[in-house]
Formats: sequence, structure tokens, C-alpha cells
Amino acid sequence: MDGTISSTIRVATDTETGSPLRSNPNISSNNTWGEAFSASSLEDIIATCTIGTILSLMCIIGVTGNVYTLVVMCHYMRSSASMYIYIINLALADLLYLLTIPFIVGTYFIQEWYFGDTGCRILFSLDFLTMHASIFTLMVMSTERYFAVLKPLDTVKRSKSYRKAIALIIWVASLLLTLPMLIMIQLVHGEKNICLPTWSKLSYKIYITILFCTSIVGPGVIIGYLYVRLARTYWVSQTTSLKETKRLPNQKVLYLIFTIVLVFWACFLPFWIWQLLFQYYEPLPMSPKATRNVNYLTTCLTYSNSCINPFLYTLLTKNYKEYLRNRQRSFHSSRNYFQRRNRFQRISGRSLSTTSQHCTETFMLPPIPGGSNSP
Repeated sequence: MDGTISSTIRVATDTETGSPLRSNPNISSNNTWGEAFSASSLEDIIATCTIGTILSLMCIIGVTGNVYTLVVMCHYMRSSASMYIYIINLALADLLYLLTIPFIVGTYFIQEWYFGDTGCRILFSLDFLTMHASIFTLMVMSTERYFAVLKPLDTVKRSKSYRKAIALIIWVASLLLTLPMLIMIQLVHGEKNICLPTWSKLSYKIYITILFCTSIVGPGVIIGYLYVRLARTYWVSQTTSLKETKRLPNQKVLYLIFTIVLVFWACFLPFWIWQLLFQYYEPLPMSPKATRNVNYLTTCLTYSNSCINPFLYTLLTKNYKEYLRNRQRSFHSSRNYFQRRNRFQRISGRSLSTTSQHCTETFMLPPIPGGSNSP
């Protein structure tokens, strides 16, 4: 989903590593922000070409997969099922993030920012925006699955309009968290055109820490709590009655949502650790080559998340459709059962009344012949 929050910020300032992309906004090194950089060695050129090629392939694969997901999900939007609306949210966030790759790769090779002040603000803001939109959507999906277990009737009653409103709220909340970067970043013209945040080192450190809490820590605690409760509910249902287990939503749906969450954390946690290390423990005892390689690795990890997700969305959609069909069959089966039971009760009531009357008549018949034969 996202990974160049700072990689783009340092796009024209990384004199230490010789690379145009660095995955941490090391604002404390104020003396380097205005300096030019150059890929001075063959090794740097090879590294730049390699990362550029990898990111370009990720862009092609990811954009194709997410566009396909959006087309398929829009077809299923006629249903009010929450999963389709939220998967559209996730795929849209992935797609927006992947569309920043051409600008990043171009800057890798030309080693200067040519996309203007507006480009600075939009591209850096998209990093924050799509990251939070993705994890907030996953948090809402996990919450809905949780309530689908505990209060299934309440979940069914929620309309498509309600879920669209939730999706809109997710984007608004993500935008609010993005506004500081949108406002505080600007293009500085000098020997090199570079994008720089205009706040102090301390302010930026606080901002990055807040974003780490809102994108990793907070959602992680909530999602972890929900899945622990779901696991406990499932375990209790297994130990009490098999009938209770049948009432739970399709377990594959829950597993796949949790898998998407785990993939998100696996791709973004290294990035955030790298970010925070430079904010709290700078300077790090690392060589320029090691710094560049870690930067490239964290950047590829974050973009790879957007490439992997479409495959997970496809599996999730397939299993969710199966879950909806099973739920619909279960509903029709239950309704038919009650209809048959009511019909049986009515028939049984009539049969019982007829049988009772027949028994009474049979019991009263013998005295009649006897009366006619008496003197």
C-alpha cells in the first residue's frame, strides 16, 4: 500500500548513500537537505537500475491486479454485502499508491525533482492517505466480522448506504491525518529542486510517531483484540456443541482477512522501524551502502504489499461468495423447516380432531343395535 513517505522526501538529498530514494525523512541532518547528490560509482548505477526495474514490474503487476479487482467488485456492488464495498476501498488505496511509482522511478534516474510544488504535496500526501485508508478499512472489516459472530442479525440489517458512509468516513479520517504533510511540504529551488518539510526536527519526530501509532499500533491493538475474542468464541463453540459452530461465519473469510492484516504488518513494520530508528537514534552506525540497501529493501516491501493484495482479494471474494451462498441456503432451509413444521401441525390438528370424532362415534354405536333388539 504505501512505502515512500520519506523515500520521496529524501529523493534529492541523499548525499550519504548516493541514492535518490531513502525510506526515512532524516530531517535532523539539516545540513544535507540542500546538497546535491550523484550516483558516482558503477555500483550505485547498478543498484538504481535494479530498484527501478523491480518497482516498474511491481507497478505493472499491481495496477493490473487492482484494476481487475475494482472491475469485479463494482459488478458485485449490487449486493449490500459489506465485503465488496470494503474490498473496493482497499483496491483503490493500493491503486493510488502504485500510481506514484513512475514518479519515484523517474526521480531515481534523473536524480532531481521535476514534478513541481503540487507534485511534492500530492505524492507525499498519497503515501499517508493510502496507508491509513488501507489499515482503517481492514480494521472495519475485522470489526464487522466480529459482530457477524456475536450479533449476526444486526450485521444483516446494515444497508449498503451505511457501509458506503463508513467507507467515506475512512477516507476523511485518513485525509485529516495527511493534512500536516500536505500543508508543510514544499518545493525548494536551488542547485537541485528538492521537496522539503518546513517544520522543525522535533515537530517532525512527533508527527512521525503519531502516524506510527495511528497506522500500526492503534489498529494492531484493536484487530488483535477482535481476533483473540473470535478465537475464544470459536474454541468455546467447539467444546460446547457442533450446532454452535455452524452458526459462525465461514472461517475461511476470517482467516483471509487476518492474512491480509498480517501481510500489511509484515510489509510495513520494517519500514516504520527504519523510520523511527532515524528519528530517535540518529546517526546510525551504518555504512552508506548498508543504508542504501536497507532503504531499497523497505521500499520494495511496502510496494510489494499492493502487488500481493489483489490475489488475496480474489481468494477472499471467492470464499465470501461461498459464505453468502451457504448463509442463504441455511436461511431458506430454516424457513422451509418452519413452514413444514407449521403445515404438519395444522394437518396433525385436523387429523387429531377427526380421529377423536371417529373414536367417539365408534364408541357410541354399539348401544344402538342393542336398543332395537330389546323387548
